[in-house]
Formats: sequence, structure tokens, C-alpha cells
Amino acid sequence: MSNSTVAPLQLRFEKHTLNDVSRGVRPGHSGSAPPKSPHTNTNIVMQTIEIIIENTNERRHVNQGITLAELAQEYYTELGRWPLERPVLGAFVNNVVEDMQHRLFMPQTVRFFDITSSHGWRMYSSSLIFMLYKAVRDTYPQAALSVKHSLRGGFYCTIEGAGEDDRFRIVEQVRDRMVELQHLNLPFESKGMLLTEAIELVRNAGIPETLKLLESLNQLYITMDFLDGTPHKLASKLVPSTGCLTSWDFRTYNGEGFMLQMPDRKHFDKQPILPDTPKLFAIFNEHHRWANLLHVPTITDLNRIVRDKGENHLIHVSEALHEKKYAEIADMIFQRRDQVKMVLLAGPSSSGKTTSCRRLSVQLSVLGFDVKQLSLDDYFVSRDRTPKLPNGEYDFESIDALDIPLLNDHLLRLFNGERVEIPTFDFIKGNPYFDGKSLQLSPNSILVVEGIHALNPKLTAQIPDELKFRVYVSALTQIAIDDANIIHSSENRMLRRIVRDNNFRGWDAFNTLHRWAEVRQGEEKNIFPFQENADVMFNSALLYELGVLKIYAEPQLKRIPENCPEFAEAHYMLKFLDLIDPIDPKHIPPTSIMREFLGGSSFEY
Repeated sequence: MSNSTVAPLQLRFEKHTLNDVSRGVRPGHSGSAPPKSPHTNTNIVMQTIEIIIENTNERRHVNQGITLAELAQEYYTELGRWPLERPVLGAFVNNVVEDMQHRLFMPQTVRFFDITSSHGWRMYSSSLIFMLYKAVRDTYPQAALSVKHSLRGGFYCTIEGAGEDDRFRIVEQVRDRMVELQHLNLPFESKGMLLTEAIELVRNAGIPETLKLLESLNQLYITMDFLDGTPHKLASKLVPSTGCLTSWDFRTYNGEGFMLQMPDRKHFDKQPILPDTPKLFAIFNEHHRWANLLHVPTITDLNRIVRDKGENHLIHVSEALHEKKYAEIADMIFQRRDQVKMVLLAGPSSSGKTTSCRRLSVQLSVLGFDVKQLSLDDYFVSRDRTPKLPNGEYDFESIDALDIPLLNDHLLRLFNGERVEIPTFDFIKGNPYFDGKSLQLSPNSILVVEGIHALNPKLTAQIPDELKFRVYVSALTQIAIDDANIIHSSENRMLRRIVRDNNFRGWDAFNTLHRWAEVRQGEEKNIFPFQENADVMFNSALLYELGVLKIYAEPQLKRIPENCPEFAEAHYMLKFLDLIDPIDPKHIPPTSIMREFLGGSSFEY
């Protein structure tokens, strides 16, 4: 979809304001005032409450019961910024994410956000998926949409049961309907109801995976989401209306499925030019097949296995699949043994790089290699040479935080057969030092180098490519909540990091979440652009791990105080963890990647 297709919607959204959306006003209606209840007494004086708008730290008195949509229009109009360049999608109310329908009845803090916020991005993506779901149901009533996983800048989907139409016809029909829904500026609505009523509603709507999820819950009431009468249950809050979804694309992808593309967060009116990621796509598909073969495509299925006392078997099979993959990678390296002298292993935070390095080294030893290991962490430059972020803090995620000339000098000397003294980095003092630790390679040696920048060509620019074998490791979550709600891999890794930081670094969940945005920015800049450089990708996610992580992460998240911004993410993750049954970690072997985060590993780190 070109930008010219969606640009008129921005003007339409300006005409039909957030006030209109909060009242359920549709295009063609005046929306001059909200409907009056027959019991309304116009002589009653509205009580006022004090609201602190944290965007500018302003205190203002407003009518009790005002919606966030009404408050946003009033606030930004007074600032002279209404209509906004990017629509307000939601707000933090006392550090809890709320949609724009939310009404304020007591003194509270409010902080508005748009798509540039991670929470705004989450709301936008959930709402866009709901609009796609609605379009598929409207154009192909018997078809079933399944959102499989995220894929750089969008979501990979399949549509089953669309009759005789080919994929290009399906795209044309569904996209046209999405454009209509966008132009209609229909409100997303939420309604609380008895769980029994929600179950019946979902059963009649024919949403089987969501039905399984609701039937597994133990709560009395639940909030359901609606778009023009079509029900569903989305994992996050939703944006005000379809008119907010002004930038997206829907197209065929990879010969079988479809891509629902998100906008560029920094340049909202543009569609990003996304690189093709065939290796990442292939590894996602491989692990989805594993999840289906083991009958755990969703967390409802995972919970069923736990309740049937089958988690021990699932742990053993999951670990066996990992070991099989390590062996396969070692075999690939062995086939190139006449050339390859170095294995470069990289991945984002909490992907299990260190354990993967150890387990791959074991498999290489089985094949007769003399395995030597080198950590890039020991090649950090001293603090006075470390690059800094715009806020003045050290940028440890930057490749320029490493002593690249020294590393390349050492590698060249090692491959020439020399003995090299290797530095050790003192993270407390912020300086490298040499204590006599040395390394020398024999004719049958292979050097395994591990670190977040290992796949960046700049890191080993002086080393011939034929000497390198590149491995990318990441925890690509392969189970979902249901057909419309995936579990983002970044959320899985965040839970891992919360557990690891608490166990081994003395950091609580607050500190982990406080740093998480910078970690993610570093990954987007320094790791993900180079992932397709890998000769092979390894998915370190385990089908059972969310149940184990829940035991450790949940108490940590509950300790985050309500009076800090990090509470918003903690609140969201706790609601997600509520859906998952705990799994006892006692059957996890000491060689498992999970031990890198939980403790009890047989490897030295």
C-alpha cells in the first residue's frame, strides 16, 4: 500500500476527533454532545478532580468522569498542537496503560503516549491485527486467520479456508476491506462481562484457540474487545479507532503466507524498506513445526500438559531437540574443516550465547577439534575510550566499545601459530589488564568467539571470510497465546534477563526494566542488521521455559513499586504470566540453556 492511499485518512482523523471516538460517533454523525441518560439531571454540578499531566508536569482540575480522549483534546488544544501529527494512542494512568475510553474519577497522574512509545507500538500492532482479523472475517467468513510470529517490521500470517481464491486475490480483497475499515474510522471498544458470557460469545464467533484459552481461565469477569460488533480478545489495550491506523501494508510473503507490515516508528507516515530475512523465517517455521509435533502451539496446550503431569517429558524432548541441533551445527563446521578456523557466535541479550558456546564446543570436541574459546567481553576498551549515548551514559552496546585493532592483531597472530597473551577486562575498574593468560592454536584447533558483535563484518575485517563460520543465536518464541496474539521473543528474553540479573548480578526487576529500552535499541542497531550474515541460526527458546520463568520472574515483577514508570511493563507482564501454569525446574538438566539464567549449570561462566 502506498502512502498516497492512506494519507487522506490523516485528514479524516483530524475531522473525527478523539472526542468523537470516545462517544462512539461514526462518520456522518455530528457528535456535538454525548447522548444523555434518561436519568440525567442537568442541574447537578459536576465535581472536579485534580489530574497531573506528566508530559509537561501540569496540574489541572477537570470534571470527574472525563475520558482520556476528552482530556487529550482539551490539553493539546490549549498547547496549540491539536490536531496532532501523530495521534495519541493511550496513556499511563498511575503508571498503568489505559485506552482512550478510560474515564477518570479520582486524582491521578496521566502521561499520554503515541506510537513512538513501546506501549503505543504494542497497542497499534494489536489493533492492526484486529482490523486484519475483521477484514478477513468480512471477506471470507469461513476462513481462519493465524498470526504466526513477528518478523522484522511486521507479522507473518496464514489464512486457511479462503476457498478457490489464490493468494493475490486474497490480498486484494482483504486489503480493500482494511482500507474501508480504516476510512470508516470505527471505534475499538472494550466491554467487561461474565467469563461464561464471553465463552459463549467466542464459541458462537468461531474462534477455537481463544475459546480454549477462555475455558482454561478461573476468573469471574473478563474484558472483551469489539470492532463493529465483531468480538475478540487482544492481549493489550487498543487504539481509539481504525482511523488511527494510517500506515500499514498487507501483502503476500514467501510463497505461502502473508505479511502484515507495521509503520516506521520514527517516521510514522512512511513504510520502512525491510530487508528480506529468509534464514530467520526458516528457523521460525522449523520451530513452529516442532511446537505442533509436540502439541504445544499455544500456552493453553502448555498448561494442559502441565495439568496432565507431562512437563517432565516435554523438558526432556525440548532439551534433546537442542542437543540434536548443536550436533548438526558441529557437523556443518566439520564439513568445512579444511578452511574454517574460527566460529563466530552472536545473538541479542539473554539469548543463551554463553551456554550455546559451551555446548557447541563439546560437540566440536566430539568430532576431534581442539576447541579454544575467546570472549569479546575481554576486549572492551577502557572507560575513558568508551563511546557515550546522547544522555551521557556509556554505550556498552556499541561495537566501538571494543578494541577492534587489538582483537584483529591477536587473531592474525593466532592463525599464524603464535602464542598470544589475552586481556581480561575488569568490569569494576573499567579497564583491561594482562595477567599472563595466553592462547595458542594447534593444527586441529578451532577458535570459538562469542559476543553480541560477532557477526558484524567490521569486527573481524582483517580476517579472510573463508576462515569464519557464523552462528546466530536467539530465543525465538514458538508458542502463542492464541491465533491472534503472539508472544514476542523480546518479552521472552526480558523475562530471562530479569531472572538472570537477580540471580547473578544483584539487580532487581526494576533495574532490568529500566535498562531494557537501551538494550533493545542497541540490538536494533548492532545485532539484528547482521543476523542474516549467519551460516546457521539456532533458536534457543524452549517450549517449556515460560512456565519455569514464571516462578522466578513473577515475585520480582510484583516488587516493582507503582510510583515508577517501569510499573507499566511489570503490570502488563504480570497479566501475561497469569495465563501460564508454573513448571517445577527440578527436571531441567545442568547443561540446559535455562541454567544460564536459573543457576545450577554444570558449565563455568
